[in-house]
Amino acid sequence: MSEKLSPGEARAPGHTYQEAIQKDASEPPPSFLTESYEFLGDADIPYSNYTSKDYAEAEFEKMWPKVWQMACREEHIAEAGDYQVYDIGQLSVIVTRTESMQIKAYYNACMHRGTALKSPGDNGYCESFRCPFHGWVFSLEGELIDLPENWDFPHVKGDSHSLREVLVDTWGGFVFVNFDPNAETLSQYLGVLPEHFKDFNIDDRYIETHVCKRLPVNWKAAEEAFMEAYHVKETHAGGAEFSEPVTTYDVFPENVNRFIHTVGSLNPRMPQAPSQQELMQMLWGRRGPADGACPVVPEGMTARDVYARIVQQQLGATYDQDFSDYSTAQTLDSIEYFLFPNLFIFPGLTLPMVYRFRPDKNDPDYSYFDLYFLRPKHPEKQPPPPPEPLVLDIEDSYTQSEGLGFLGAVYDQDTDNMAAQTRGFKTCAKGGQTLGNYQEVRTRHLHQRVGDYLDQ
Repeated sequence: MSEKLSPGEARAPGHTYQEAIQKDASEPPPSFLTESYEFLGDADIPYSNYTSKDYAEAEFEKMWPKVWQMACREEHIAEAGDYQVYDIGQLSVIVTRTESMQIKAYYNACMHRGTALKSPGDNGYCESFRCPFHGWVFSLEGELIDLPENWDFPHVKGDSHSLREVLVDTWGGFVFVNFDPNAETLSQYLGVLPEHFKDFNIDDRYIETHVCKRLPVNWKAAEEAFMEAYHVKETHAGGAEFSEPVTTYDVFPENVNRFIHTVGSLNPRMPQAPSQQELMQMLWGRRGPADGACPVVPEGMTARDVYARIVQQQLGATYDQDFSDYSTAQTLDSIEYFLFPNLFIFPGLTLPMVYRFRPDKNDPDYSYFDLYFLRPKHPEKQPPPPPEPLVLDIEDSYTQSEGLGFLGAVYDQDTDNMAAQTRGFKTCAKGGQTLGNYQEVRTRHLHQRVGDYLDQ
């Protein structure tokens, strides 16, 4: 008689991710070997969480003003006077570098009659912030330095009308803001991230590619499309059996979750295990150069290890760097950490992405997806400045971005289902989505964290 399992205990047959990577020739980071799954329940998630305008308004009122969120990278404001506007819902903030090279963030509103000082999503350089309505001028430090016809404002004195500051802090080269003056510190909010990322030097990277796409789905559902590998067999492999990678799903207190899944390892669910040479042929067919012969896997080695060394050499030649100190897992695997509410970071070498999702302020059925590629900086060369984002509308293909390479078509597959999902939310008789206990635990974690704020 088979053992009866409690909810959340079931796992796919075969070895775990942690067992798989311990067979690699190179030692993975210790954080890869930890497991932190927690059963978070199995009740349906109401579709109204996505479609209700009242729910969206509650998020804008109770959640978005109180969470740490990535506004930009430090290289966006590399020099004094550089600024970047970050907008979330009705809130807007100017992030800038002052004359003393300090990073500050200000509400994007003149202290006279509230006019926005900069346009939504604006960026660039300025020596001061000048209101386009009446010409009030504020320094980079936020001080009111020019008040036209000041004879009429005897009640405006000293710093009474300095720009109001927003909490700002940095980690890993990212600039975060929080509109709540009483918020916990960023270091507290980040939880395990600094410890888990100490082997990656994520702060020593630069933006190579930036794509911003409008999506026809609620921001939470957009994020959820990237939170599990359960969809791989159907969405990416066209229903091919045994295409799912071996994946670990973890939830860390309070704001972090992750998955890591293998590339090029044996899938224990295959009816007949392929040889290492057959695995290499699969890898080479999907990822290798079109005109190159498939390498031979030497006796006693694995396709993963051989392919990882090849990738390190190829990327090393492209970026004039030595990547041989990366482990096989760091080089190949899809390593995705999520920081609530809207930031995904892939610190691996081959898949160097960062995702940021934001809601449409007027319609819960739409959202915005920022996709970045972060590459390691050369130790002796100045990296290029951040590129302007390629802006794509709903029907535009990611393949328009040359920087995404073969992943452009993959992202099209990831987001092609979204309009149908939004329609289904509104017609499904069941009223809510049913989640897997293990493979979709990250989606449940997202909704529970949103609920933590809305229930306050």
